[in-house]
Amino acid sequence: MQLPRRQFLHLAAGAAALPAGIAWAQTYPLRPVRVIVATAAGATTDITARLLARWLSERLGQQFVVENRPGGGNNIGTEAVVRAPADGYTLLLVNSVNAINATLFEKLSYNFINDIAPVAGFFRVPMVLQVNPSVPARTAPEFIAYAKANPGKINMASAGIGSTPHVAGELFKMMAGLDILHVPYRGGAPAITDLIGGQVQVMIEPITGPLEHIRAGKLRGLAVTTTTRSAALPDLPTLETFVPGYEASPWYGLGAPRNTPTEIVDRLNREINAAFADPRMTRQIAELGGTPLAGSAADFGKLIADETEKWGKVIRAANVKPE
Repeated sequence: MQLPRRQFLHLAAGAAALPAGIAWAQTYPLRPVRVIVATAAGATTDITARLLARWLSERLGQQFVVENRPGGGNNIGTEAVVRAPADGYTLLLVNSVNAINATLFEKLSYNFINDIAPVAGFFRVPMVLQVNPSVPARTAPEFIAYAKANPGKINMASAGIGSTPHVAGELFKMMAGLDILHVPYRGGAPAITDLIGGQVQVMIEPITGPLEHIRAGKLRGLAVTTTTRSAALPDLPTLETFVPGYEASPWYGLGAPRNTPTEIVDRLNREINAAFADPRMTRQIAELGGTPLAGSAADFGKLIADETEKWGKVIRAANVKPE
């Protein structure tokens, strides 16, 4: 049915009178959207991005396509988004490494907090303090006592210098007063392999990596690093129980180039928050060991700022330098 010319012109004039951002938000997205992941395919960050991209594709009727840009300790992919047009068609899978890198790298070509607009937090994942079964400790307090009785003799593996497991380990050492040698690996998988083999004795790692090894008895879990217990390993207490104030956990969310229209950011935020009411999505998040990070874009921005400050203090105190 054709609209009368006068009614058509009236509607067209009304649409034209809308502020640009609102008009974009009502039609966004009109074409596929890139979600940049600053790591290689297969990593937890990549898996998270694909889960989020599939959800947004279903909700918004356009493809959200994951594009891996690894290298430079997450900085290559991050810079690609910083330099992209602020139109909502290039987004970044943000994670805790972005907060760490702000201090770890003395010279970056961008300022993460200023140059990336927070869109929404997605979820955070507990890590687990674990040891090789040969270590004579079955609880976190027993391990702390054992480490204090053997200063400089215990090797702590990590997924690499400046990784979340590394700085989490440094924070544990500082707060518990331990003298432990850090042994960096190129990724969590080879570190876990050597932990099982006994070449290193202790490691803090996101729960998904060592979970089956702990259940099989190849590794011994002592505590989780979040402030609440994990459903994946419900028998393990929190490390905070024995080291008051301790918390360390990787987190994931979505960011966009600064000056991306607020209306587009708000729309993406609403759609991501809607995921937490969907049983399928909450189940998939739980399978990754995650706890949803519901909230506004401002809430996610505060998390990023707080984590940047927190890990900055640890990196400076431990004198951590990039490879």
